[in-house]
Amino acid sequence: MRVGVPREIKPSEFRVGLVPASVRELVHHGHEVMVETGAGWGIGFEDSAYEVAGAAIALDAAAVFDWAEMIVKVKEPQPPEIARLKPGQILFTYLHLAADRPQTLGLVRARVTAIAYETVTDARGGLPLLAPMSEVAGRMSVQVGAHCLEEPQGGAGILLGGVPGVAAAKVVIIGGGVAGTNAARVAMGFEAHVTVIDKSLPRLYELDMQFGSQLHTLFATVDSIENEVLSADLVIGAVLVPGAAAPKLVSREIVRRMRRGSVLVDIAIDQGGCFATSRATTHAAPTYVEEGVIHYCVANMPGAVPRTSTFALNNATLPFVLAIARKGWRRALADDPHLRHGLNIHDGAVTCEAVAAEFSLPLRTPESVIG
Repeated sequence: MRVGVPREIKPSEFRVGLVPASVRELVHHGHEVMVETGAGWGIGFEDSAYEVAGAAIALDAAAVFDWAEMIVKVKEPQPPEIARLKPGQILFTYLHLAADRPQTLGLVRARVTAIAYETVTDARGGLPLLAPMSEVAGRMSVQVGAHCLEEPQGGAGILLGGVPGVAAAKVVIIGGGVAGTNAARVAMGFEAHVTVIDKSLPRLYELDMQFGSQLHTLFATVDSIENEVLSADLVIGAVLVPGAAAPKLVSREIVRRMRRGSVLVDIAIDQGGCFATSRATTHAAPTYVEEGVIHYCVANMPGAVPRTSTFALNNATLPFVLAIARKGWRRALADDPHLRHGLNIHDGAVTCEAVAAEFSLPLRTPESVIG
């Protein structure tokens, strides 16, 4: 199969779909790879590294999109990229369609086969291609939150771990999944007072067993979320509903009642965010103040550490890329029900139930598409 890797064009995005080692693996298995010039620059790889691995180097994105049977990316295609997609082409990347109607309709019109990293599942019910970036975002959320709490950033001037005789900051994490767990781990490392809120009692039990008395856990109710958020210095939103828009769990009224200089970090912003006052930002302008509270809502948080993020993502995606390249998308999805869950768009139809429901669009099941 001909596999194309364009340079990411989303602002402040330096990750790349395939590292040279992944290219070498594809070439070793008999596939052809074309990489846009400069695609790996942000993670320290020159074009020559890709050439040594066996890739051809394209002078621009148009050449990659025209040549490739499958496009492997990191972030959702931007409007100029959607315009370059061809009917029948395979697109394998993060999509987050439930928070992006224009992109959804654009991919429907392009009549591509779009497989989303974030809805591929595993045998345990996890999301193996989302997990690496959730780990990165969860860990980053604490360090960016700690920075935002500093007075020069407009924060309340609080040190996350406190000092002897002075209370540590209170960190509240809404959602105990992969991102929330990693946020809790780092926040506890800072010696903050950490509480995780989740609606799953089994998950809260697992967190309690994992971290012991150092971590406080609460069952999610309207009352518990309101009480904890109002007393928090840093709130991290780490809620995920696979494939669907994130629920708004913190209202504007609650944000208005928070202490001035408190910080909200919304990891769920890719799916629309879980705070009513959230709106997507970029690494160039990552924060804004709403109702006296600092909001950090960067939609591609792992893009700030692109080398770590790219290697972590490639470790997870490469087996699926190889399977699709070897078998073709139809056979690969037929053979692997977990990869089949990743199919979001095919030939002008929405094939993800959550996306179809979000935008009131007709649904075709992946099974009916595969035939």
